[in-house]
Amino acid sequence: MPYVDPSRENWEAFKALPRDTPIHMLNLIKFRDKAEYPPGHPNHEKGLSGREAYAIYSAAFQALVADDGAAMVWSGPLECTVTGPADEWDEAFVMGYPNSGAFMAMVKNPRYVAEALPHRTAAVADSRLIRFAG
Repeated sequence: MPYVDPSRENWEAFKALPRDTPIHMLNLIKFRDKAEYPPGHPNHEKGLSGREAYAIYSAAFQALVADDGAAMVWSGPLECTVTGPADEWDEAFVMGYPNSGAFMAMVKNPRYVAEALPHRTAAVADSRLIRFAG
Protein backbone atom coordinates (compact mmCIF):
# COMPACT_ATOMS: atom_id res chain seq x y z
CA MET A 1 0.00 0.00 0.00
CA PRO A 2 1.52 3.35 -0.97
CA TYR A 3 1.79 6.22 1.51
CA VAL A 4 2.05 9.86 0.48
CA ASP A 5 0.55 11.71 3.45
CA PRO A 6 0.51 10.79 7.16
CA SER A 7 -2.44 8.92 8.60
CA ARG A 8 -4.40 10.66 11.35
CA GLU A 9 -3.06 8.13 13.88
CA ASN A 10 0.58 8.71 12.88
CA TRP A 11 0.13 12.49 12.89
CA GLU A 12 -1.38 12.34 16.40
CA ALA A 13 1.55 10.18 17.58
CA PHE A 14 3.98 12.73 16.11
CA LYS A 15 2.21 15.61 17.85
CA ALA A 16 2.23 13.74 21.18
CA LEU A 17 6.04 13.57 21.25
CA PRO A 18 8.12 16.40 22.77
CA ARG A 19 7.93 19.56 20.68
CA ASP A 20 10.93 21.44 22.07
CA THR A 21 13.84 19.16 21.16
CA PRO A 22 15.73 18.85 17.86
CA ILE A 23 14.51 16.17 15.46
CA HIS A 24 15.71 14.49 12.30
CA MET A 25 13.29 13.29 9.64
CA LEU A 26 14.32 10.39 7.38
CA ASN A 27 12.63 10.73 3.98
CA LEU A 28 12.33 7.76 1.61
CA ILE A 29 10.75 8.66 -1.72
CA LYS A 30 9.49 6.66 -4.69
CA PHE A 31 8.66 8.87 -7.67
CA ARG A 32 5.79 8.49 -10.09
CA ASP A 33 7.00 7.85 -13.64
CA LYS A 34 4.93 10.85 -14.74
CA ALA A 35 3.92 13.65 -12.36
CA GLU A 36 0.17 13.80 -11.74
CA TYR A 37 -0.84 17.44 -11.41
CA PRO A 38 -4.57 18.14 -11.12
CA PRO A 39 -6.47 19.83 -13.95
CA GLY A 40 -6.07 23.59 -13.67
CA HIS A 41 -2.54 23.43 -12.25
CA PRO A 42 -0.01 25.20 -14.52
CA ASN A 43 2.02 21.96 -14.81
CA HIS A 44 -0.96 19.74 -15.65
CA GLU A 45 -0.15 17.67 -18.75
CA LYS A 46 3.30 19.25 -19.20
CA GLY A 47 4.80 15.75 -19.15
CA LEU A 48 7.06 16.29 -16.14
CA SER A 49 8.48 13.21 -14.52
CA GLY A 50 7.94 12.59 -10.83
CA ARG A 51 11.62 13.33 -10.24
CA GLU A 52 11.31 16.69 -12.05
CA ALA A 53 8.19 17.63 -10.05
CA TYR A 54 9.96 16.67 -6.82
CA ALA A 55 12.91 18.90 -7.72
CA ILE A 56 10.45 21.81 -8.00
CA TYR A 57 9.00 20.84 -4.61
CA SER A 58 12.43 20.58 -3.04
CA ALA A 59 13.51 24.02 -4.23
CA ALA A 60 10.29 25.63 -2.95
CA PHE A 61 10.53 23.73 0.33
CA GLN A 62 14.18 24.68 0.94
CA ALA A 63 13.37 28.35 0.30
CA LEU A 64 10.53 28.23 2.84
CA VAL A 65 12.51 26.61 5.66
CA ALA A 66 15.82 28.39 5.14
CA ASP A 67 15.15 30.93 7.89
CA ASP A 68 13.51 28.50 10.32
CA GLY A 69 16.59 26.55 11.33
CA ALA A 70 15.74 23.50 9.21
CA ALA A 71 18.48 22.09 7.03
CA MET A 72 19.44 19.07 4.97
CA VAL A 73 21.55 16.86 7.25
CA TRP A 74 22.36 14.15 4.75
CA SER A 75 21.61 13.31 1.15
CA GLY A 76 23.31 10.94 -1.20
CA PRO A 77 22.67 9.00 -4.39
CA LEU A 78 21.23 5.53 -3.94
CA GLU A 79 23.59 2.86 -5.21
CA CYS A 80 21.90 -0.43 -4.36
CA THR A 81 19.54 -2.03 -1.87
CA VAL A 82 21.20 -4.63 0.30
CA THR A 83 18.06 -5.67 2.22
CA GLY A 84 14.66 -5.29 0.60
CA PRO A 85 13.31 -4.77 -2.92
CA ALA A 86 15.92 -3.40 -5.32
CA ASP A 87 13.74 -0.63 -6.72
CA GLU A 88 11.71 0.38 -3.66
CA TRP A 89 13.09 3.94 -3.24
CA ASP A 90 14.39 6.55 -5.67
CA GLU A 91 15.64 9.10 -3.15
CA ALA A 92 16.61 9.16 0.52
CA PHE A 93 17.66 12.07 2.72
CA VAL A 94 17.55 13.36 6.28
CA MET A 95 16.24 16.80 7.22
CA GLY A 96 17.04 18.36 10.57
CA TYR A 97 14.62 20.65 12.41
CA PRO A 98 15.27 22.67 15.56
CA ASN A 99 12.12 21.07 17.01
CA SER A 100 8.89 19.42 15.92
CA GLY A 101 7.05 22.71 16.36
CA ALA A 102 9.08 24.12 13.46
CA PHE A 103 8.12 21.12 11.33
CA MET A 104 4.43 21.47 12.21
CA ALA A 105 4.50 25.20 11.48
CA MET A 106 6.07 24.49 8.09
CA VAL A 107 3.42 21.99 7.00
CA LYS A 108 0.67 24.43 8.04
CA ASN A 109 2.32 27.43 6.35
CA PRO A 110 -0.06 28.71 3.63
CA ARG A 111 2.90 29.30 1.28
CA TYR A 112 4.03 25.67 1.75
CA VAL A 113 0.52 24.43 1.04
CA ALA A 114 0.13 26.61 -2.07
CA GLU A 115 3.66 26.77 -3.51
CA ALA A 116 5.39 23.51 -2.56
CA LEU A 117 2.95 20.77 -1.58
CA PRO A 118 1.20 20.43 -4.97
CA HIS A 119 4.54 19.46 -6.54
CA ARG A 120 5.20 16.82 -3.87
CA THR A 121 1.72 15.37 -4.30
CA ALA A 122 2.17 15.25 -8.07
CA ALA A 123 5.63 13.68 -7.79
CA VAL A 124 5.38 11.00 -5.12
CA ALA A 125 4.07 7.49 -5.67
CA ASP A 126 5.11 6.23 -2.22
CA SER A 127 7.08 7.57 0.72
CA ARG A 128 8.10 7.13 4.32
CA LEU A 129 8.76 9.98 6.74
CA ILE A 130 10.32 8.74 9.96
CA ARG A 131 11.09 10.93 12.97
CA PHE A 132 14.24 10.44 15.03
CA ALA A 133 15.44 12.30 18.08
CA GLY A 134 17.94 14.93 16.97
